Amino acid sequence: MFRLSYRLPTALGGLRHSSSAAGEGQRTALYDFHVQKGGKIVNFGGYALPVQYSDQSIIASHLHTRQVGSIFDVSHMLQTRIFGKDAAACLESVCTADILGTPEGSGSLTVFTNEAGGILDDLIVNKVSEKELYVVSNAAMKEQDMGIMKTAVDNFKSQGKDVTIEFLTPTDQSLVAVQGPQVAKELSKLLAKEASLDQLYFMSSFITTLAGIPNVRITRCGYTGEDGVEISVESRQAQKLTESLLESGVLKLAGLGARDSLRLEAGLCLYGSDIDAKTTPVEAALAWLVTKRRRTTRDFPGADVILGQLKEGVSRRRVGLQMLGTKPPPARSGVAIFSQGEQVGQVTSGCPSPSAGRNIAMGYVAENLKAPGTKVEFKVRDKLYEAEVTKMPFVKANYYNRPKK
Repeated sequence: MFRLSYRLPTALGGLRHSSSAAGEGQRTALYDFHVQKGGKIVNFGGYALPVQYSDQSIIASHLHTRQVGSIFDVSHMLQTRIFGKDAAACLESVCTADILGTPEGSGSLTVFTNEAGGILDDLIVNKVSEKELYVVSNAAMKEQDMGIMKTAVDNFKSQGKDVTIEFLTPTDQSLVAVQGPQVAKELSKLLAKEASLDQLYFMSSFITTLAGIPNVRITRCGYTGEDGVEISVESRQAQKLTESLLESGVLKLAGLGARDSLRLEAGLCLYGSDIDAKTTPVEAALAWLVTKRRRTTRDFPGADVILGQLKEGVSRRRVGLQMLGTKPPPARSGVAIFSQGEQVGQVTSGCPSPSAGRNIAMGYVAENLKAPGTKVEFKVRDKLYEAEVTKMPFVKANYYNRPKK
């Protein structure tokens, strides 16, 4: 029988708790608010952020997100704006997305790649207009990503192209993720009368007035597998926005702990754990991020390697995994995966799943073992435990997708 004994998820177990943020990372605009609300602060990627709150366990917070809705401070993420008629072509030179072919007001997940085909980071690119892009990428890779984009912009400008870039700092601009099935209903109560979320489908974005705050960007996306949004707001208005979202008593604050277990259940990668510079999109089961037009143009970093793998195959693949048997311990990052007495892979993320009621993981296994139902074993504390490859996501995705015609 599965038992929910829980500690910090995959990538968060080594984080340091601090009663003071001094020396423990940069504070977001909501830091004091987090402390006031009982947030347990940790250093995450150089930022002082709540891993959970005193009113809820990580499990309770996770389940509240799945059943109702939660608010996450993700202001540590790098927000970038790129301007000019050559903005889309410029960003395409360093990633795999078809930005030129993306409709205005829409966006997509993509990856920066290196010349060996490895993933340098994952990011979301929103095409605001033909002359403006809004980009959100990972905090831990902030300096690298700024360098990648700045170099691309400088290269285009040296050729006389029309492109400029602006990096938004957490001091000026915050990012608040609101995730869960009741989010749209609660958010609609705070929207300007002329605005509506009905036509704002997954990966779409617009600017509106929310909770009386003008020039708020709402993007229908998130990293939990639930319907939800990410709200970019001036940092001086971040607390007002968060307090307005909490006012009805329906939504609750949530921290990094729940965010990690939610994204794992959704089968979503954590950069540095599940994907890195030595992992290609094909190996990571993310080949769909290499869009059809870009496969034809072959003009992104590492194109020859990645397209070669699409044709010839790879030796390993990222898969979903679930543990079998009675009361197995969870398999965490780094656990070896065995088949017939030989090591065939390694776990990259793992935790007890509050929603599914079993221990889940993702990791890389030999290509011939990637089929769902394939039996493997995890070596946890020098003992082997039964597991099997399974499809991802581990729970049904509930994105607000555009209706199919």
